[in-house]
Amino acid sequence: MIIPLRLDKDGYDIVLSRGCLSEADRLLKLDRRVLIVTDSGVPRKYAEEVAAKCADPHIVTVPQGEESKSFEKLEYLCRQMLNRNFSRTDCVAAVGGGVVGDLAGFAAASYMRGVDFYNIPTTVLSEVDSSIGGKVAIDLDTVKNIVGAFYQPKKVLIDPLTLSTLPHRQIANGLAEAVKMSLTFDAELFDIFENGDPLRDIDLVIEKSLKIKKNVVEQDEKEKGLRRVLNFGHTVGHGIESCCGGPGGLYHGECVALGMLPMCGPQVRERLLKVLRKLGLPTEFRGDLDAVRKAAAHDKKVSGRDITVIYVNEPGSYEMKTMPADEFGKKIMEAFAV
Repeated sequence: MIIPLRLDKDGYDIVLSRGCLSEADRLLKLDRRVLIVTDSGVPRKYAEEVAAKCADPHIVTVPQGEESKSFEKLEYLCRQMLNRNFSRTDCVAAVGGGVVGDLAGFAAASYMRGVDFYNIPTTVLSEVDSSIGGKVAIDLDTVKNIVGAFYQPKKVLIDPLTLSTLPHRQIANGLAEAVKMSLTFDAELFDIFENGDPLRDIDLVIEKSLKIKKNVVEQDEKEKGLRRVLNFGHTVGHGIESCCGGPGGLYHGECVALGMLPMCGPQVRERLLKVLRKLGLPTEFRGDLDAVRKAAAHDKKVSGRDITVIYVNEPGSYEMKTMPADEFGKKIMEAFAV
């Protein structure tokens, strides 16, 4: 299946097909130098399969985890291209999850003011969400994605067969982002989570999630309005991630799952809790709520003393609300009260 993402310029195709990784040479322009960026948590065979299709491949592996989204690793990738004589006609291919896509995409956007970028996601989270839309970034201190750019890939290859090597926790972590999109845009997709079997229908979940994000990005590429809805759960989630993410802590999708709970009406929250339990995602938070509130105040959606959030009162619809910081903090406290 080919899902075209149409923009005024820099539009591209999203290829969603089991086995498409083995056809990378036919689907991508790989007859040149290719910096293949992966991480230590991704099975090596995926990067090697892409490398086998390239005329001049260079595989670079960064450590697994959010800590790789740093200036140090960005410089490392750019130096790899410089030292290997990459030109503006060469390209970067990300093979892995959201961290690899964000980091490699930002390196591609930065080197020589921009070289071609291909995204080949291998996790549920990156296949349903982060691999499309052109957001590339690194973190600074504890603030996620605060330094970056909008830089669209030339093409995205999504092969659901790559999910077979993921542990259940990673699958659930990615499905949290699909739940987010179902609550804000697609009640039928939420019904799959609530009453169906999302693991059995994973290809359909990926397809429906991609089409939601595609439609949003086509209308609002640079996040000036509608695209902010895709941040549902992220303001609180990023606050939780800043405090409790990293090695041994919560994954990004797990933080988003928790972050959605304060931003739902009471009836939706009860339904969401059942879905999160069904998927094996966290539903309780025992950390420092005041620290979460303060960390959320650094989020990109915050303006002055007010915080703009996406609020859901009914699956498949949303409300964009601006609330004072004290009201925002109160909702966090209420959602996670023991």
